[in-house]
Amino acid sequence: MTVSSPPPHGVYVPAVLFMDENEDLDIPAIQSHVLRLAQGGVTGILVQGSNGEAQHLSHDERKQAIATTRQTLNENGFEHVTVIAGTGGQSTRETKKLCVDAKEAGASFVLVLTPSTWPTQMTKPNIIRFHREVADASPIPTMIYNFPTVTAGLDLDSDTITTLAAHPNIVGTKLSCGNIGKLQRLTSALNPSEFATFPGKSDVFLQGLISGSAGVIGALPNVAPKAHIRLLKLYQEGKLEEAVKLQALLGHADWQLGKIGSIAGIKAIVSKQFGYGDPHVRGPLAPQTLQDVSINKLEELIVLEKSL
Repeated sequence: MTVSSPPPHGVYVPAVLFMDENEDLDIPAIQSHVLRLAQGGVTGILVQGSNGEAQHLSHDERKQAIATTRQTLNENGFEHVTVIAGTGGQSTRETKKLCVDAKEAGASFVLVLTPSTWPTQMTKPNIIRFHREVADASPIPTMIYNFPTVTAGLDLDSDTITTLAAHPNIVGTKLSCGNIGKLQRLTSALNPSEFATFPGKSDVFLQGLISGSAGVIGALPNVAPKAHIRLLKLYQEGKLEEAVKLQALLGHADWQLGKIGSIAGIKAIVSKQFGYGDPHVRGPLAPQTLQDVSINKLEELIVLEKSL
């Protein structure tokens, strides 16, 4: 098998997927969101990360969302923006099919969540076997998605991820566990030209860069992509004091975003502040009205975003 290359270094956003009042895909709003993110300078868009409500979609809807994202980018001069598709399923067979669907719909990489319906059965050997079998079958490079919150507490350690990184078609990981020690063990042990390690939270974006990360794949760029690009540039230019100040704002804003419900909260904020989409989500998630919640730091971040 040919050795695959990882996605480029930069800012990636697991995009929310806008829906109408009937919980059907709101294609115009999805297109508006993809376009604003691309205009904000993001390196890539993750379709059907946890923020994309992947587990609430049919296979056809998942494929449609990927194709809509890729087509919107291409039609507006953003062919260079990378599309990653979340393809985690609860069986190896389903996950393999989702990887094929992602390729057909225009994705360049897939992000694979470890199955968790039977967490006690997901021993380290079974986890390694699952990811290797998916990577063997996937027509595009795969990445490991480590997110204990949505996998019944399953938390892949650095030894497991390092073992998987030896596979020629496994090219990176998203660490939504937020563990910087784990991230640095991976970045110091693995060649960044062969394996990209991303934190999955904006509140450790700068800390990840200092520790050798490939950037960030986080929910907060749904709201403020330009601010994240600004932080990345400050770091690259060696303006650490300014970067630390901006990172503090991102950290507070990311915390507030989580407290107001993340997916529903993102949709509500984007709808209110940027003029497209409605805050509809698929049940059992509930919509967020933003009433009686403190979003002062998010509002400060949005003011900055609109000034950039």
